[in-house]
Amino acid sequence: MLVLVIALVVVTLAALLTGCFGSGNVQRKTERDGLDGIPKATEADAECCGRHRVCEKDRLAAAASKEIEYYDDEELDDYTGVAPDGYTAEQVDLFRSIFYTMRDVDVAGWVISLQLRGINLPNEVKDEVFLVTSERRESSGKD
Repeated sequence: MLVLVIALVVVTLAALLTGCFGSGNVQRKTERDGLDGIPKATEADAECCGRHRVCEKDRLAAAASKEIEYYDDEELDDYTGVAPDGYTAEQVDLFRSIFYTMRDVDVAGWVISLQLRGINLPNEVKDEVFLVTSERRESSGKD
């Protein structure tokens, strides 16, 4: 029991010393580098998950300046403005059939194309699309 108490005291003292010397070290570094102080934390954008080096939202904004690319899916233009939960089973199957006939490398471009055209993916298809794009990102070694 005495050993545990001594160990706890030693760990506490080590933490205190690290805290004291660590904060002074940060202060010295900021002065040396010409900074006014420790940078303030900023709140993350609610629409960006922070998982990627470049936010998907920024990629989509950059894509907005490009022309819309079609993936042999012109019939989907009829669904512009339909809510993600407003599709019938047949309409969901149409999205699924188009999705499953394209190459994995084209899925991200297809989703951008749909967004630029104002077409929402049906909720039933979103998870499948997310899975393919996530696997593609991981297999290509990108963050």
